[in-house]
Amino acid sequence: MPDETTLRRLLARLDRDALAAALLGDEPLPANLEKKEGPGPAVAVDGKTSRGARRPDGTRVHLLGAATHEGGLLVGQVEVDQKSNETSAFQPLLAGLDLAGVTVTFDAMHTVRANLDWLVTEKNAHYVAVVKRNQPTLYAQLAGLPWADIPVADTCRDHGHGRDETRVLKAATAGFLAFPHATQAVRITRWRRPKGKKPSRETVYAITDQPARTASPAALAAHARRHWTIENKVHYVRDVSFGEDASTLRTANSPANLATIRSAVINRLRRTGYRFIPHGRRDHTTPTAALDLHGFP
Repeated sequence: MPDETTLRRLLARLDRDALAAALLGDEPLPANLEKKEGPGPAVAVDGKTSRGARRPDGTRVHLLGAATHEGGLLVGQVEVDQKSNETSAFQPLLAGLDLAGVTVTFDAMHTVRANLDWLVTEKNAHYVAVVKRNQPTLYAQLAGLPWADIPVADTCRDHGHGRDETRVLKAATAGFLAFPHATQAVRITRWRRPKGKKPSRETVYAITDQPARTASPAALAAHARRHWTIENKVHYVRDVSFGEDASTLRTANSPANLATIRSAVINRLRRTGYRFIPHGRRDHTTPTAALDLHGFP
């Protein structure tokens, strides 16, 4: 076995993008993971800050990842440069993925014209983009639609995590939106009633390039709901099962590379059939079992 010092130096010097491509790039394409009768293949893009890790200059390490809606497999990850933000890392993250026919979901930070146009024209992909007040003109257009006159297209009720939640979706064809390829406007209203607390209401607006004939209200609702798979099945698991936020690494590429390795282990366990990652980790505590898990002879 290599000495611990050797491993530390290796993790610090390895190119973080090359390691992510090597360990995460062999995952099945999103189109092979989704059921044909479902809402269609989709990938969620979301960022995660490693709260304990620091760069040499003291700034926190922030990673932007892409995960499949079905299965929660991380298929790509890049580190966001300390002098920029997630928006500038959006295209480098997705550039190497075959996204033809795949719907990409993301939060309002990435709802910018350049990214949406690039997805449709260069990657032949689709998008469901959340719109907030950082795009004031578009937000005002969506909020000003006559939603009271538009019928409810989809309703979903859930109970779990100590709360009741109801989600109501309305969709309208809106060809006048001043954003690339946008054809439908979406409004999702969420009512939450946490146990022992006052109920709350939240309204979220979104746009998509897919017309109503190819993206039904039920499919749009599913994409919006499944977007959080990356948070629940990737980010949360890395924190709780692998203690990522407790890591205080500071040396060069070590924080990003260890995050990639954690995600590669999670991916392999999920593809092996483990529903709960802690169970999979307990079944692979010896070097031999760990090598077998990853297909090494």
